[in-house]
Amino acid sequence: MKYVLFAVGDERPWAEAGPEERERVYAQWGAFERMLHERGAHLGGNELAHSSTATTIRKDGGRILVTDGPYAETVEQISGYVLVEAGSLEEAIELATAMPSDEVEIRPVPAGEAP
Repeated sequence: MKYVLFAVGDERPWAEAGPEERERVYAQWGAFERMLHERGAHLGGNELAHSSTATTIRKDGGRILVTDGPYAETVEQISGYVLVEAGSLEEAIELATAMPSDEVEIRPVPAGEAP
């Protein structure tokens, strides 16, 4: 089964991080991705640009509304994602606990919906 692991959190600390802190965090993510590759679980993923760069489309009674910014007006945003192969939700949870993110949302990908 495929699962998407969304890294969720406050974007401000990352925006304010200096080069050494960013290098430390990237090293943690590199170790996480190596572990996924070693287990044969890594299918893809990437960091996302800051939520302020988002464009949101809303459909309202035949009208299409395009606005700048994220869908949700909240401090916590999705900052990246990892697509994994896991035998069960329990295994996906195990993988997610190794992510260098304080909060992770896990969603199954229905069969036939992802490459």
